[in-house]
Amino acid sequence: MNTFGVATETVSAGVLLIRLVTGVVMTAHGAQKLFGWFGGYGLDKTGEFFAQLGFRPGRPFAAAASLAEIVSGLLVASGFLGPIGPALMISVMIVATLAVHWEHGLFATNNGIELPLLYITTAGGLALIGFGRYSLDAWLGLADRWTPAEAWVALGAGVLAGVANLMIRRRSMTLPEVASADRHR
Repeated sequence: MNTFGVATETVSAGVLLIRLVTGVVMTAHGAQKLFGWFGGYGLDKTGEFFAQLGFRPGRPFAAAASLAEIVSGLLVASGFLGPIGPALMISVMIVATLAVHWEHGLFATNNGIELPLLYITTAGGLALIGFGRYSLDAWLGLADRWTPAEAWVALGAGVLAGVANLMIRRRSMTLPEVASADRHR
C-alpha cells in the first residue's frame, strides 16, 4: 500500500486499462486515415480533406497525421518510451482540436472538441504518472528513466509541434482554388 491506501498493483492495473483502450483506439483512428480500415476513408480521401483544411499538399499531411496517431497509440498501449507517445498524441490532437473541432463547441454530437480533449488529457496524465509496472518500459528497466522534468519537456515539445503544424497551415485559399491546386500537384 502507498500513503493513499491504494495497492501499487491496483494502480498499475488501472493505468494498463487506460493505456490499452486509449492506445488501441488511437491506433485504429490512425489506421482509418492511412489504410481506410474500420470504416475510414483511406489516405487519398483523407488527404483531400486535409487540403480543404489548408494543409497542403493534403496527402503528405494526412500521412504524417495518420502515422503520428498509429505510432503514439502503439507507444501508449505498450507502455514504451515514456512520455514520447503521449507527447506525439497531444501534438496531433491539438491540430485536430483547432483545425476541425473548435468551431463546433464542446460535445462530439456536434463534432466538437470532446474526443480530442479526452485524448489530450489522458495522454498528458499518462506522461506525468508513468505507464506503471505492466508496461514495456518497466519490463525493460526504463520506467525510472523518465523524470518529471523530462515528461514536461516532452509534453511541451508535443504542444509546440502541434502549434507549429497549425502555423504552416494555409487557410486563405477558397475551396475552388484548393480543388484546382490539388489537380495540379
